[in-house]
Amino acid sequence: MSSAPTAPPSSAPPAPTLLTGLWQRKLPHYPETPARSWYLFLVVIVSIALYYQLFIAGAVGNELIADFGLTFRYFVGIFIAGAAFGAAASVAAGLLDRWGRANIVAYGTVIVSLLTLLAVPATTTKESYLVVYCLVSIVEGAVLVATPALVRDFSPQLGRASAMGFWTLGPVLGALVTTEISASTLDDHPDWQFHYRLCGAICVAISILGLIWLRELSPALRDQIMVSLRDKALIEARARGLNVSELERDQWKQMLKLNIVGSAFAISIFLAFFYTIVSFLPVYMATNFGFTAAQANALGNWYWIANALALVLTGIVSDYLKVRKPFMIFGAIISIIGVFVFLGYTDRPGTDYYTFAMVLSFIAIGTGIAYSTWMASFTETVENRNPAATAVGLAVWGGTLRTIVTFVLLGLLFVVTAAGTLVNYGPRLQEIAGKYHTEIATIQKVGADNMAKLGENPGDQDVQATALAKLTGEAPADIKTVLALNAKFGPELAALQAVDTQTVTALFTNPNDQAAAANAVGQISRKLNIPADQAAARLAGAQQIPVNELAVASRLGASVTTAGEQLQAVAAIPAEDRQYLSDHATEVQQARQDSAEQWKTWWWICLIAQVLFLPFVFLMSGFWSPRKAEEAAAAHEAAVDRELAQLAPEPVRYS
Repeated sequence: MSSAPTAPPSSAPPAPTLLTGLWQRKLPHYPETPARSWYLFLVVIVSIALYYQLFIAGAVGNELIADFGLTFRYFVGIFIAGAAFGAAASVAAGLLDRWGRANIVAYGTVIVSLLTLLAVPATTTKESYLVVYCLVSIVEGAVLVATPALVRDFSPQLGRASAMGFWTLGPVLGALVTTEISASTLDDHPDWQFHYRLCGAICVAISILGLIWLRELSPALRDQIMVSLRDKALIEARARGLNVSELERDQWKQMLKLNIVGSAFAISIFLAFFYTIVSFLPVYMATNFGFTAAQANALGNWYWIANALALVLTGIVSDYLKVRKPFMIFGAIISIIGVFVFLGYTDRPGTDYYTFAMVLSFIAIGTGIAYSTWMASFTETVENRNPAATAVGLAVWGGTLRTIVTFVLLGLLFVVTAAGTLVNYGPRLQEIAGKYHTEIATIQKVGADNMAKLGENPGDQDVQATALAKLTGEAPADIKTVLALNAKFGPELAALQAVDTQTVTALFTNPNDQAAAANAVGQISRKLNIPADQAAARLAGAQQIPVNELAVASRLGASVTTAGEQLQAVAAIPAEDRQYLSDHATEVQQARQDSAEQWKTWWWICLIAQVLFLPFVFLMSGFWSPRKAEEAAAAHEAAVDRELAQLAPEPVRYS
């Protein structure tokens, strides 16, 4: 009699179909490489779409400020509110993990895309825009946790850095797409609504791909550590007897450890420079260096391209060498050096475009090297605590990151106060300055206080004399003499100005010179187009003016007249524009002087934050030596072979 081996009963649910996969996305078996690559690709492009939608606000920030009449403080407040809601959503994503990581990503991206396409462009007030932006940020905060969790599930540890390098392309390529499209279209389409609709249309199409085809591993598969693809058979064998509920108990308690919370805090402060660039590069380059929004966005492209290349290439090399920590330290040092060089240009307004492009690219390379390997090491650190708590560990990271971003933006408001003044009042003042360049030069020479007094008391000769003295450089007493003479002998002085100098000299040397008098009357009559008797009367009146006062008037008359015309031109500026100049010109001028120093302080804060990242690397899992990492991988493979041999069915026996 013979007996045949029987397979253990399987309780695994059937694989999702195209239809059932819209809500039931869990895979009962670990996918083969082509399918696994497809799922990873979906996660990456969905992430790119999501971050494109999040970063578009920064790209069209100047247009939003102008359209809604936002203060810079309110504009930054939008980002702060979004980051705060995103932090809460990141924590909630850890709690919602049972609903499905793929569902969070797929449905969340569809919701955000529809909001971007329809809701955001329809907002007509700053309050409604704020509400919709916060809704987008909530979904982004949840997806921030779910997408790296999916990447971790589909990537064994020995390929983790490469996979995370591709995943981190989400925010980087999202920013690159944003700046590239904005740089190419802002000049032709200055209305910010166009950019949101374009972004929404693109992202709706991408989100449909994720909605239909995105999948995730069943809890029994993903709740284990997978070092290499050779572990696949062992993982699936273990899954049949895995107590998932036991593994998922007390996950938050397990994750609130120094090596996890501390590492999350470290990378969050390390990225302070990154998030400043994402949100405020156009503002910084416009207010300090006069770059247009299109130029600033094009400059950002250098950063994102260099960062993207560093992320992917570093991941590949890190997986080949099987170490993360040396790359984190090396990348952080490169970034720190780059930020130090960058802040040195803050007070050099003549710095050219390509200098900034090179320095930003250098920083981006360092950031990419550090970040892709940090993501791999962090997920491995979480796995070493409890692989079933991956989503909770990433929720700790996501909540910490968004909380730090909130404080980073708040800190920027308090440190770089000049930016608010320049953004709020600078554009209109620049427009007024372009239109009334000569008149503003007059105001600057006279002084805002003197111009204000002149506006309040236009007939006050003391005020007039002070203003005219500023313009002519003459003594106020002499100016007052000219003004007094003009007030008392205006027609007579005008008559003298119509007579040539030789004739005037002859008359005042010898008042009885009849020939000179006749010549003078003729000149006055012709040039002023008045009868001879009136010309004679004016000449007689002019001869009564004291000679010393007349000499002052003769010397200063032309310059006082020109200066008076300049003051009249200032008076011709519309009252609204004059008031705006009076209210804000001094403030903006001071802000321009303060801006560089304040930004330099901020860049120093970002640099110190990156230095503080370094010691936390030592708390994370992983090897420093490629040789030791290789030995550990070989030992793991041998252990897997032994365990698989033990799980192999015994040979069939006949009796």
